[in-house]
Amino acid sequence: MRPKVRIEHLYKLFGPNPKAALEKLQREGLSKDELLRRYRHTVGLRDVSFEVNEGEVFVVMGLSGSGKSTLVRCINRLIEPTAGRIEVDGEDLTAMSAARLRDVRRKKMAMVFQSFALLPHRSVLDNVAFGLELQGMTVDERRDRARQVIKAVGLGGWEDSLPEQLSGGMQQRVGLARALAIDPDILLMDEPFSALDPLIRRDMQNELLRLQSEMKKTIIFITHDLDEAIKLGDRIAVMKDGEIRQIGTAEEILRRPADEYVAEFVQDIDPARVLTAQQIMFQPDTVVPLHAGPRTAVHVMRHHGLSSVFVLEDADRVAGIVTVDDAVQAAERDLPLRDVLRQDFPRVAPDTPLADLIPIAAQARFPIAVVEGERLLGIIVRVTVLSSLMREPVRLAAQGDSAAAASGEDGRGGAGNARR
Repeated sequence: MRPKVRIEHLYKLFGPNPKAALEKLQREGLSKDELLRRYRHTVGLRDVSFEVNEGEVFVVMGLSGSGKSTLVRCINRLIEPTAGRIEVDGEDLTAMSAARLRDVRRKKMAMVFQSFALLPHRSVLDNVAFGLELQGMTVDERRDRARQVIKAVGLGGWEDSLPEQLSGGMQQRVGLARALAIDPDILLMDEPFSALDPLIRRDMQNELLRLQSEMKKTIIFITHDLDEAIKLGDRIAVMKDGEIRQIGTAEEILRRPADEYVAEFVQDIDPARVLTAQQIMFQPDTVVPLHAGPRTAVHVMRHHGLSSVFVLEDADRVAGIVTVDDAVQAAERDLPLRDVLRQDFPRVAPDTPLADLIPIAAQARFPIAVVEGERLLGIIVRVTVLSSLMREPVRLAAQGDSAAAASGEDGRGGAGNARR
């Protein structure tokens, strides 16, 4: 699938002669400080390349001066790049005419700023409709569309208010609604929540996630806040001195930082807030089909050294779990496997945070089933939860993975855990 946005070898230098300075930067391999000291030019971006997929929330984060805001403004050419290529749907923005670029900005791409940037003399309704006005939409059409979006961001009833009558969080909702009103494919967000109080900021993050679940926009989100990046980003790019030091999921960056800078950047992040059930579960390799008899279940558990095993019907739908003791008794009494299935094992959704799994694992008598509806996706045992809290998680031996996942005995097999 072709990416929605592709950035290739993007540079931005600030100074009187950036093209000449770029040649020196590339030829001499200068650092940012050396270029400034020797040639009086500042590196904003240095050889930045990445792709953003359609419907993805791609977060760019870094400290002040890292180049993240320069990057997002180069993407829509509010700042002109010194060199490089910016593609949107395969079309090069750096080669566009001024007329074509205006058309893209009005219809395909919208930006939400940190400072809200609302027109103080216009009502909420007219602020939200402003982009549609620039597109040439009639008054009735643009106001109807604006009312729909205002309602979607939770500001219904405030259409006639002026910006000064709104709180900071409400003003930022107006800014978000204005961007969404033109129904853009791509949403550029430059630290949009950083000026808000912590509680309002959290509400706006949740609001953005809710809207994204419905609208599936391609979002490039700029932030200096690692917690915000982890909460919002499908993938995260970490920047320093105009360069991207690492791109990956929150888990990848947390577990395998690319260099010392990234490692120091994420050192205080609690893995329990990052990882989910889907990311730490085992695939359930050892299971028993429901149509099998209890003797088959006993054979499977003895062969693999298990004390319990999940039973599936229709290939992947979990019917229950059976212990070796219950299966032996069912075989002696000639009962079907269904009659001895247990349902008192914990079930969690794949997006359950690791923090929520810890108390479940501490109390569970059986492995945790990761399910989607009734479909069994994977299994989590206590040792997996504990090792996932470490930077380099302990891996079970290859042969022990399936046994541990089914028995709950932390890789040792045996029936003790199921009998407690």
